Amino acid sequence: MSEKMVPTRDGFGKELVEIGKANEKVLVVSADLEDATRAEYFKNEFPQRFFSVGIAEQDMVGTAAGLSLQGFVPFVNSFAVFMTNRAYDMIRIDVCYNDCNVKIICSHAGVTVGPDGATAQCLEDFALMRVLPNLKVVCPVDELEARKATQVFAKEIGPMYMRTSRCAFPVLTKPEDPFVIGKANIMREGKDATIIACGVHVSEGLKAADILAQEGVEVRVVNMHTIKPIDEEMIISCAKETGAIITAEEHQKHGGLGSAVAEVVVKQCPVPMEMVAVDDSFGRSGSPEELLKAYHLKDVDIVESIKKAIKRKTLQSV
Repeated sequence: MSEKMVPTRDGFGKELVEIGKANEKVLVVSADLEDATRAEYFKNEFPQRFFSVGIAEQDMVGTAAGLSLQGFVPFVNSFAVFMTNRAYDMIRIDVCYNDCNVKIICSHAGVTVGPDGATAQCLEDFALMRVLPNLKVVCPVDELEARKATQVFAKEIGPMYMRTSRCAFPVLTKPEDPFVIGKANIMREGKDATIIACGVHVSEGLKAADILAQEGVEVRVVNMHTIKPIDEEMIISCAKETGAIITAEEHQKHGGLGSAVAEVVVKQCPVPMEMVAVDDSFGRSGSPEELLKAYHLKDVDIVESIKKAIKRKTLQSV
């Protein structure tokens, strides 16, 4: 695991500038938070293709939908809690219902937002976004993957949502590693259980696998960077080959990555499952590390869940 730590929002902001140089149709519409989302990099480079509507998320999404109908590729950006809560109706009707080519980029999600506290820590964006028809939902594991996702967003047609981080995450991938929406990547092989994670929890999962390796337990770790469309083929193969699945995410247990994986498992290959996620509560202020510990989202919590799932797998085979 690399010692380099970079927020995924930085990868988005830097790559958007490169995309803007190659494609004059790419625009950015902002709701006054471009500094925090890193869309300011694009603003500084292409001021005539940057539009701020002020603190008006609904207006921002509606404006972007209109621009997309004129052949532009608009990227809208804000904090996840503001975008997915305040502008949900516009995302649902203006963008998704009309299948508009709007790219929705949201930073400051999960408890790793830290000191901003409960009102700014969006813990339900996956649930809200993945239920909308036509919308693809992505959560990159690191800065490099955020760059690749931004490239794909600019090229592929249709509504897309990406969650980026304020907190610095470990850089786990390499420039040459593939990124395909809807196709998960195996980060570590194992035969006894599978951790399916996204965002910062891929690195927590890898640390959990290291801990268990010392006990002779071999755990597979999967980077499920796309929440929707979920990689059903990967989930089914992991269920069949390892017999137990643990999901890990900084999101509510209800409706997030864990629920998306469970929907596939229960239908295609039922195996013991455990979910490491926020358990039906709001966030609170604290450092990212303090909050990951407080909400039982650390590597040691993943280890405990793996042991529970393996025990259930063993009991089923008796």
